Amino acid sequence: MARKKIDRIEKGLKVIDINAKGMGVAKNNEGVVYFIKGVIPGDVVDVQVYKKGRRYFEAKPIQWITKSPHSTTPPCDYFGVCGGCKLQHLSYEGQLEYKEKGVLHNLNNIGKIDIGTVLPITGVENPYYYRNKMEFSFSNKRWLTSEEIAQEGEIQRNGLGFHKPGMWDKVVDIDHCHLQADPSNEIRNAIRSFAIKEKLDFFDTREQQGFLRTLMIRNTLGGEVMVLIQFFKEDQEKRELLLNFLKSQFPQITSLLYCINDKGNDSLYDQNIVCYYGQDFITEHLGDLQFKITAKSFYQTNPKQAETLYAIGKEFANLKGSEIVYDLYTGTGTIALSLAKQCAKVIGIESVPEAIEAARENAVFNQIENAFFEVGDMKDCFNDSFVEQHGKADVVITDPPRNGMHGDVVKQLLKLAPPRIVYISCNSSTQARDLELMKEAYTVLKSQAVDMFPQTHHVENVVLLQRNDIHE
Repeated sequence: MARKKIDRIEKGLKVIDINAKGMGVAKNNEGVVYFIKGVIPGDVVDVQVYKKGRRYFEAKPIQWITKSPHSTTPPCDYFGVCGGCKLQHLSYEGQLEYKEKGVLHNLNNIGKIDIGTVLPITGVENPYYYRNKMEFSFSNKRWLTSEEIAQEGEIQRNGLGFHKPGMWDKVVDIDHCHLQADPSNEIRNAIRSFAIKEKLDFFDTREQQGFLRTLMIRNTLGGEVMVLIQFFKEDQEKRELLLNFLKSQFPQITSLLYCINDKGNDSLYDQNIVCYYGQDFITEHLGDLQFKITAKSFYQTNPKQAETLYAIGKEFANLKGSEIVYDLYTGTGTIALSLAKQCAKVIGIESVPEAIEAARENAVFNQIENAFFEVGDMKDCFNDSFVEQHGKADVVITDPPRNGMHGDVVKQLLKLAPPRIVYISCNSSTQARDLELMKEAYTVLKSQAVDMFPQTHHVENVVLLQRNDIHE
């Protein structure tokens, strides 16, 4: 049923929670639920209701009666407009509290799980400038503020930034983003200024025409920088003009790449990436390991906190050196390779062939010989033949996507019955669902949330399951 437009005032709503979209949650005296933009737990507000859902109303605040003690001033000029950060108006301490509360609510209420020990959520030292990858879009029809629309005269319409939520063909032009460290902002702003000056065509998403399409910037903790520009069409003279400008202005760029993408979407995975200058990869360090990251590689976007996440997983696994370990949904093998020195062998499984290829390359790169990687759909390849080939696992690590584990994977896990399972999740609601399916055979000994993505509602959670017939 479609949401209905509505226009009415509701007074004195107290915000008690935040939903998965970063909107405040409140109830009136009759128990009616309201999702409210731009508010946080502890706020008391009068709101204007503008939409009716099946079991809730959507609203926006028109007056604050009481401000939350966790309220803070967002540092970003684009907060509430670009759609990237949802929680900058909530203090970081408040963000951690809300995230931990949400994880435990899901485990207790969805999974009906009794947790042996709940360890405190692990936050970050700096909740800004933590991302190692940002993607920006060029647009010849950037989003305009009401002040810009009202002003007289010609307005510069070219922009480079993020797509405006709800407006797929509009881009919010960004001067300073607080999520990626320098030189990200300098590079992006220099590209925009140079392109406008040289009259290079910015992309028109609706008409599917133009020259400059997208910009990706990746960096490492060691200071390496990758820049990839997607051009919609080939124009060698203009392409080299821009790339040579970047090469001369930013010597810190160690990997300068481009591709020509004339298809209907911005996805890179079927594109031919050309290295214009430097290497076609950058190298990130994770403990004593090194990982080659290409333009198409998946790697945790918060590399510093990834070390914390994997350290918790390693501690929960409690490896002694003789174990066979399965790493389900291994991705590019970061978890498997970080555990390899603590076990007899580790086998990673992943459905994306390019990810498995990268995992194997990184195993060679780090001179690890006891890590093996298989490609295939998890529900199909994680079977009796797989166990017979690789040996029965003593410990299983599983780190599935947001929709959790397929039911057949859960059944195979229960059939395999390893003594310990470490379940890492980016979605505690689907994690709770899976844990409920396993609770007749396993007990959750520990749970610990890890904040990988400050200023957003996303949070990782790690649980340790032990088979019920084992008593230590």
